[in-house]
Amino acid sequence: MSNGLPDNALFVCFGGMSNVGTLTGLAALEAVKQAGPGKAAIFCLGGLPTQAPTVLDKTSKVKRIVTVDGCPLNCARKIVETAGFKPDATLTLVNDCGITKGPPTQYTADDLAVVTDAILAALRDGNGRE
Repeated sequence: MSNGLPDNALFVCFGGMSNVGTLTGLAALEAVKQAGPGKAAIFCLGGLPTQAPTVLDKTSKVKRIVTVDGCPLNCARKIVETAGFKPDATLTLVNDCGITKGPPTQYTADDLAVVTDAILAALRDGNGRE
């Protein structure tokens, strides 16, 4: 952790209209917990298009940016890119984790574990933007 910021900024879809959107948020929370102090935090995705100064400032100072989307619409990644940031790692659950999109509560503990592991792997990979 540098400058009081975690090493990784996670921007997640957390869209509650499908299981993969729900899983992005739940798994990201679990991954942050498992990664340990200073390794990752979920940043405010809504602060990017609204140009919230604190969110933009912290995002520009973090070592790595990881986006987690549920479906191929890739809303989180697109919002991050539109705000002028380049993700160091991206994850789309439908493509990268093989989870079929369905109703919001249609997921298993195994699905959650697969997604959590995929996020943890994304947090570990790459050299960052230092």
